[in-house]
Amino acid sequence: MSGLSGSGKSIALNALEDENFYCIDNLPISLLATFIEQCLNQKHEHHENIAIGIDARAGLMLENFTDTLLELKKNNAAIEIIFLSAEMNILIKRFSETRRKHPLTNKNMPLIEAITLEKKLLANLSENADLTIDTSKKNVRQLRSLVNQLIVKKTSSKLNIILQSFGYKYGVPTDSDFMFDVRCLTNPYWDLSIRNLSGHDQLVIDFFESNSEVEEMINSIHTFITRWINLFALENRSYLTLSIGCTGGHHRSVYCINKLAVSLSNLDYPISVRHREFE
Repeated sequence: MSGLSGSGKSIALNALEDENFYCIDNLPISLLATFIEQCLNQKHEHHENIAIGIDARAGLMLENFTDTLLELKKNNAAIEIIFLSAEMNILIKRFSETRRKHPLTNKNMPLIEAITLEKKLLANLSENADLTIDTSKKNVRQLRSLVNQLIVKKTSSKLNIILQSFGYKYGVPTDSDFMFDVRCLTNPYWDLSIRNLSGHDQLVIDFFESNSEVEEMINSIHTFITRWINLFALENRSYLTLSIGCTGGHHRSVYCINKLAVSLSNLDYPISVRHREFE
């Protein structure tokens, strides 16, 4: 478990600890292989699920992380890297509100420069992440709920498909592997009788089902996923996040995600559905 300072790593680790994960924060990377080997050999009940926090305080040791990761995977250790991020302005606001000190700041290193440096130090971890969670728009309760949904309740080692709707007017989600824009489809927002409803409501569903272009869009995305999903699974990935966005994230994207979840349910992969603007 890694991420930028202020993005919620400690909250995520606490959430896992509450679910009987054995959690260690800021374990030196040089000790990572030895620690995991010891846990695998002991087979102790408290070590069935382990969460290890790694952050920028590891310093230069982060440069060797990729080699360490490859060595661990060669030994068949079941490892997933979860990376938490947030927008720069959100991180600055959080540090301002909590009055906490960023671990890399000093009299010669202001906050913005410290965050920028931290991003560079954690680039290897970010690039190798199995799952990236953007916490910019999430409060503590929402983040704990998401960690529970995506990590704690994950019952299969297979590739997990995460389907997410969002609204472009509130910013694009940075935790997407693939992003589809459905703003080209007819917008029910302009129909006053259903404007205040959402893609979950039957009247909006009827509105979309009468439009052949909506069905064509969903079928195109479905075809893309079913064509390539097995190849992604062969890469030993744990998560594949697919996001669909419309203007406000309440009508078109919600409907498309819900329909896509149903059409993909026959695949042999677990599916999680998220509607960002409803969180």
